[in-house]
Amino acid sequence: MTDKPIPLRQTWPAELVARYRAAGHWRGETFPALLRERAERFAERTAIVGGDDRWTYAELHRRAETIAAGLLARGLQPGERVVVQLGNIAAFYAVVFGLFRAGLVPVYALPAHRSTEIAHFVRKAQAAAYVVADRYDGFDHRSLAREILALGIGLREVVVVGDAAEFTALDSLAGDPALLPREDPDPQSVAFLQISGGSTGLSKLIPRTHDDYIYSFRASNAICGIREDSVYLVALPAAHNFPMSSPGAFGVFHAGGTVVLSPSPAPEAAFALVARERVTDVGLVPPLALLWAQAAASTPHDLSSLRVLQVGGAKLTPEAARRVVAGLPARLQQVFGMAEGLVNYTRLDDDEDTILGTQGRPISPDDEVLVVDDAGNPVPEGEVGYLLTRGPYTIRGYHNDDAANARSFTADGFYRTGDMVLRRPGGYLVVQGRAHDHINRAGEKISAEEVEDHLLAHPQVFDVAVVSIPDEYLGERICAFVIPRGDDSSSKPRPPEIKAWMRGRGVAAFKIPDQIVFVAAFDQTAVGKTSRKELRARLRADFLSKQ
Repeated sequence: MTDKPIPLRQTWPAELVARYRAAGHWRGETFPALLRERAERFAERTAIVGGDDRWTYAELHRRAETIAAGLLARGLQPGERVVVQLGNIAAFYAVVFGLFRAGLVPVYALPAHRSTEIAHFVRKAQAAAYVVADRYDGFDHRSLAREILALGIGLREVVVVGDAAEFTALDSLAGDPALLPREDPDPQSVAFLQISGGSTGLSKLIPRTHDDYIYSFRASNAICGIREDSVYLVALPAAHNFPMSSPGAFGVFHAGGTVVLSPSPAPEAAFALVARERVTDVGLVPPLALLWAQAAASTPHDLSSLRVLQVGGAKLTPEAARRVVAGLPARLQQVFGMAEGLVNYTRLDDDEDTILGTQGRPISPDDEVLVVDDAGNPVPEGEVGYLLTRGPYTIRGYHNDDAANARSFTADGFYRTGDMVLRRPGGYLVVQGRAHDHINRAGEKISAEEVEDHLLAHPQVFDVAVVSIPDEYLGERICAFVIPRGDDSSSKPRPPEIKAWMRGRGVAAFKIPDQIVFVAAFDQTAVGKTSRKELRARLRADFLSKQ
């Protein structure tokens, strides 16, 4: 931890800045101005419905202003980073817009994250504050806040939504409005830090600017049909990039529509909200879309208001897409994107073959997409290659991570996405999978290496290899091949014991292996060393051949 925080930067070459501005992509919009202008234009229109809360745009703006002044009165300084770990509650947006207004920088964490991930975010972002709910989904986040504070890693302030105990209650925040910045931030400045899925180790931090991010959801609105009468259901975690900006809640706020928060994506919770609030749009990951399509046949709730069902986060296969289309009264829109930038959509007027069989084409005419071979040479259209991209809303580098930047970006600024794709005529992409040992479990992207590192700390584990296994419901599941220590089979841990032990490590539940397979040994390479990439590929192939 350094005394002086590492600056937040995201810089495009001058010629690209000029191009994006001339094209009208970057218009100098900022998040504080966005909410202020919507509150003026749509003051009494419903902005958010969540639990018992139903806020107008004027109310959301008032709450954000109060939170902003209150945080500054607590001694936080513009430019400091704040980890936000809130679930699908209205306060999430009041807090985030409050941070924008105060010139503070949100760092988005998911409700499922635990001490390992939160401590990493605090250290990496050099965060000064942490905002949590008292309890969410049965977990007491105040106990987690105590753990993080006890580490002594620079956190000064904890703000709690609900029963704050010894911490600062969100509802108690108050401050002189004169403390608020008099001017909006530079549109080219970093607005927030999103988290990556991380192909190796813990998540990287993704700096997104006001100009680039607002462009992404403003342009998405036009593609996805989001307008003033849209009612968007946030069924996935609100802090995920997909329900935040593709076009997500921020896109709906930009249009002046209504955002409805579901405490769970399960049909029994979400369908009632769809019927009551007349929801028009929702984004789901493939397993949930299939579950919804199945449940829709017997639900007593009226789902006829649904106009567009977006499916993304993981590949939706053509057969699965047919089941979704047959089961739900909405237009299917496939979405393929990443928190680092590039987002692809099928268009609402595309033909059936395109909607069922592709993951869409990019948002922007200035999205540059390369599909290349191992040597970096472009492959012919229709052949599989590695996806590289740059454009007006794709980052140029991670925050505070030189090693990751060297791996992930080319010298001329293209982002190596780690995805294998083929490109069809018209620029439509068909996702083939990941190029690295990266597991996409129900839309959560998990590093095999990180899971291995945790399991290797188990006293009864000698070695481990973690692989992705195709799963009809989850897309991919986590399978850990474990060599136990010693020859005594009676001392071999049972899979439930290993899973319980890993939960005790303070990691997100979605990173715990779905399946544990004990093996006697791993094959070795010719030089006597285990090649992790080759080993994982062999283990996966052997396992699938026996199914």
